[in-house]
Amino acid sequence: MKVRGIAHRGYPVRYPENTLVSFQAACELSYSHLELDVQLSKDGVPVVIHDTSVDRMTDGSGRVQDLTLAELKQLTVGGSERIPTLEEALELLNGRLIVDIELKQMGDLYPGLEEAVIQTVKKKGMQEQVFLTSFDHYSLARVRELDDRIDIGLINQGASPAFFPWAREMKCGYMSIYYPYMTEEFIRRCEREHVQLISWTVDKESDMKKLAAYPSLLICTNELELWAAVAG
Repeated sequence: MKVRGIAHRGYPVRYPENTLVSFQAACELSYSHLELDVQLSKDGVPVVIHDTSVDRMTDGSGRVQDLTLAELKQLTVGGSERIPTLEEALELLNGRLIVDIELKQMGDLYPGLEEAVIQTVKKKGMQEQVFLTSFDHYSLARVRELDDRIDIGLINQGASPAFFPWAREMKCGYMSIYYPYMTEEFIRRCEREHVQLISWTVDKESDMKKLAAYPSLLICTNELELWAAVAG
């Protein structure tokens, strides 16, 4: 039986975030969804890492955009893991759960990121198994220009009624909001608008229990086993 929830960067409280071993752990816990982050290497390959630099997560240093894929692959994450390409991650996850691909676009930081990600998704035949999200709503607009069918979702810190006209215009089926901004009014509005609302990132049992009262919500969490227990 699937656990209805989003595994945030895999299972990062047990394994290095955004690595294949972390993703495998989320699959083994039977999560329905998984979130991962994508940047673009110097030579234009979508790679899975949260930060714009490799400093925090690897034994190297420098900006992702200044390093080729070959250079990124020389680095280790958590002592033994490697930075996966998006293609490698999708190959592991194909047929196992729904993948939330967060585009780590910021303005014009990564020209061509959206196209490269869409091409990778199509190469793996996973158009129906992924949705693309971003804090950069212009990035999502570019996705929609490139492909009018792939699912997209906006990410924002707070909640706003201003999101809904844009979501309808862009055919945006997901909305990801920081969990303290969750109100019953906003949750019900998303239900009426047929928008899948995601609450991030919920790691305390008390918060989980409050939000579990709204079965339409998708809870994004680092604490996979705790949410599985709360969700029942």
